[in-house]
Amino acid sequence: MLDVIIIGGGAAGFYAAIHIAEQAPDLKIAIFERGKNVLSKVKVSGGGRCNVTHGEFSAQELVTNYPRGQKELLGPFHTHAPMDVMAFFEERGIPLKIEEDGRVFPKSNSSQSIIDCFVGEAERLGIKVLKNSSVKQFQRNEKDEGWQVTTMNKHYYAKKLLLATGSNPKIWMQLKKIGHKIIPPVPSLFTFNINDERIKGIPGVSTYAYAEILPKKIFSTPKTGLKLKSVPTEEPILESDGPILITHWGLSGPAILKLSAWGANILNDYHYVFRVSINWVPEYTTGSMELLLKEIKEVEAKKTILRTNAVDIPRRLWINLVKAAGIEKDLKWADVTKEKLNDLAKQLTACSFRVEGKSTFKEEFVTAGGIDLKEINFKTFESKIIPNLYFAGEIINVDAITGGFNFQNAWTGAYIAAQAIAANS
Repeated sequence: MLDVIIIGGGAAGFYAAIHIAEQAPDLKIAIFERGKNVLSKVKVSGGGRCNVTHGEFSAQELVTNYPRGQKELLGPFHTHAPMDVMAFFEERGIPLKIEEDGRVFPKSNSSQSIIDCFVGEAERLGIKVLKNSSVKQFQRNEKDEGWQVTTMNKHYYAKKLLLATGSNPKIWMQLKKIGHKIIPPVPSLFTFNINDERIKGIPGVSTYAYAEILPKKIFSTPKTGLKLKSVPTEEPILESDGPILITHWGLSGPAILKLSAWGANILNDYHYVFRVSINWVPEYTTGSMELLLKEIKEVEAKKTILRTNAVDIPRRLWINLVKAAGIEKDLKWADVTKEKLNDLAKQLTACSFRVEGKSTFKEEFVTAGGIDLKEINFKTFESKIIPNLYFAGEIINVDAITGGFNFQNAWTGAYIAAQAIAANS
């Protein structure tokens, strides 16, 4: 007989268990983990360094990083924010650091520090951790509103059940059977697969740019830095700016990942075949870039076109775009025709690529989808439909861009659920 069963031995599961145990030391708590290791996603996150959270201390600004869950998380982030998470680890002897881009990591630069902290705290607080315990079924006892949880070989009973299983289709299926609505999951963070001569042979090139998805139909998106823009066809365009990284398989980097997150559902509808337009010099339009190129032509007439530094983009990318505009690399600026300058201006400011597929981060796979947010009480993270059933982490229809924001959702939900469970047990 247990008081609380937590299904899922990941970040949210351990964080919740520790907070419950500290608030209510007499409760018997068990974490059920289907694998042979706990906290496996923590281990590989942030390239093995564990991007714990993000150094954004305004709840209003923090929620803008969540394509789904923005409205619902505003209150919870006022209750448990990144500064609270940082304090949690600092108080337990895990010093953290905020890097220039706002991401927060342990100073050890090792996710093992976070894992050791969680495992050590669980042992100290007497929390049972049951590995290789895949849950086959959980059933509610109508008489006392408790829960029976069945694994491969055993039956367990608890008064409260917290699900922190991430994107687990089997758990979602069980929830659907007992009355919850599940938003179908689709990939949320992915890079764009592009086979194009303009970016071939230059992997590793990164530059600040502006990107927009050219739509096949009308769609809308939250006002979170990605905007709706009217075009002559009256179709809106999803847009983003930030660093773009050229890879062996296409385009990646924060600007592309942001597009993939906010466009998760529409790009799934497109079957990941669409066009993306890149402005490599976002401070210019095609027209103003053409004027700049004409000025360069006058000033640097005797120089070859590849020798200029007037356009601030990586040299290898510049060479490829010059070639794509049909300009010979040894041609002098004085000999570049007006038509070729126009073509080059378009390559620099409206470089259209056909995307054919996606590549996801295997270690940091994130999905859009999960339990319908309307069915969750965000003051307690308890089900509105079934008493004594709580959720934390990616199991609900919340996802974020990269940078520690998905972990922050897990910590916040786990903390608030833990407080509610401890107070009502």
